[in-house]
Amino acid sequence: MTVALMWEARAAEGRGAELLAWVREQRLPEEPSRREVLRAPQDRVLVITWWDAPYDAELPELPEPDGALVTRAVHRWRFESVADDWS
Repeated sequence: MTVALMWEARAAEGRGAELLAWVREQRLPEEPSRREVLRAPQDRVLVITWWDAPYDAELPELPEPDGALVTRAVHRWRFESVADDWS
């Protein structure tokens, strides 16, 4: 099974580049099978990591950044892949 962990934060005013740099510096104790970093308006940063693991597996996640760097607590979601059989 493939599990995707999503991590999303909104930077404090004018600190989007700093939040993005902070995210890129973060290392996990284990490497996911895939990791993607995205950004959006309002200085939001999204990180998605994919893992070959059961849905409820204990997986490493990115930490909370320093409170002065963000406007609110990080949002986190967990998803599992589903079969691609639309017919």
